[in-house]
Amino acid sequence: IAFSFVVSSKQLYYKEEKNIRWASRWDYILESMPHTHIKWFSIMNSLVIVLFLSGMVAMIMLRTLHKDIARYNQMDSTEDAQEEFGWKLVHGDIFRPPRKGMLLSVFLGSGTQILIMTFVTLFFACLGFLSPANRGALMTCAVVLWVLLGTPAGYVAARFYKSFGGEKWKTNVLLTSFLCPGIVFADFFIMNLILWGEGSSAAIPFGTLVAILALWFCISVPLTFIGAYFGFKKNAIEHPVRTNQIPRQIPEQSFYTKPLPGIIMGGILPFGCIFIQLFFILNSIWSHQMYYMFGFLFLVFIILVITCSEATILLCYFHLCAEVRNIHQYSYLVLL
Repeated sequence: IAFSFVVSSKQLYYKEEKNIRWASRWDYILESMPHTHIKWFSIMNSLVIVLFLSGMVAMIMLRTLHKDIARYNQMDSTEDAQEEFGWKLVHGDIFRPPRKGMLLSVFLGSGTQILIMTFVTLFFACLGFLSPANRGALMTCAVVLWVLLGTPAGYVAARFYKSFGGEKWKTNVLLTSFLCPGIVFADFFIMNLILWGEGSSAAIPFGTLVAILALWFCISVPLTFIGAYFGFKKNAIEHPVRTNQIPRQIPEQSFYTKPLPGIIMGGILPFGCIFIQLFFILNSIWSHQMYYMFGFLFLVFIILVITCSEATILLCYFHLCAEVRNIHQYSYLVLL
C-alpha cells in the first residue's frame, strides 16, 4: 500500500494506492530522479577511452614487442647487445629491488584489500542485496568486507616484500595492518571530533567507534598475520631475467620522459572514464538524493580497472624505452 499526495485549495490530502505492488513501491521516487540517458553517455565515453588504450596496447604487443623480443633472442654476443637501444638495455635492471620496498609492498597489500572490497560490495549492490531503502547497508557491507579481507592484504604484501629481498617480516605485517587503516581512521576520528564539538547529529556515536576498533584489532589484524604467514611460506617470485650486479647509469631525461608527466597522464585517463559517474554520485550526496544506479556504477568500475591497467602498461613501456629502470615505484604511482 502506498500513499500519494494531492494538493488542492491549500489543503493536503493523502490518497491510498492499493494497486501498487511491493516490488514497485519505489518507482514514483525513482522516476523523479534524473534520466538515465546521461548515464549511458558516461558508459560510452568510458568505452571509447578503453578502446583507444586497448588499440595502443595491442599495437605495442603485436608489432614492437614481438619484433624486439624475436631479435633480442637471436643475440649471442655482448657486442650485439651494446648495439641495441631502449627497453632492452635495462632488462637486467628493472627487477632490481626498489629503494622503498617495504612501503611499496604495504601499499600493494592494502590496495588489494580495497580493490576486492569495492568489487564485492558493488557486485552485491547490483544483485539487489543493498537496497536504497536500507539506510547504511552499503557502508556496513564495505566495512565488514574490509575487515574480512585482511588475509589477501597480508598475503600480497608478504609475497612482494619477500621478492624484494626484505627480511623484516614483522615490520611488514604490522605496517600492513596499521599504516593505511590507521591514517584513514585518524582522519575519520578528527572529523568526527569536529562534529561532536558542533553538536551535529551526523557525528558517529562513541560506541560505534569502539565497535569499529574492535573489528579492526580483533579480526582484521589477526587475518592479516595469517595471510602474511602463508605469503612468507611461499617461495619468492622468480624473475624472468637475471639482475645485473652493477646498476646501469640512467641517461639524462627530457621533460616528457620524466616520471611526473607520466604520473599526471596516468591520472587523467582514468578520470576521463569516471568523471560523469562521479558527478552523479557527488550530486546525490550533496543534494540528499537517492542513488540507485549500482549497475552503471559496477560497469564503470570494471572499465576503470581496465583503463588503469592499460594506461600503466603504455606509460611503463614508454618509461622503459627512455632507459629508466625504477619501474616499481613508477608503475604504482601511475596506477594510483
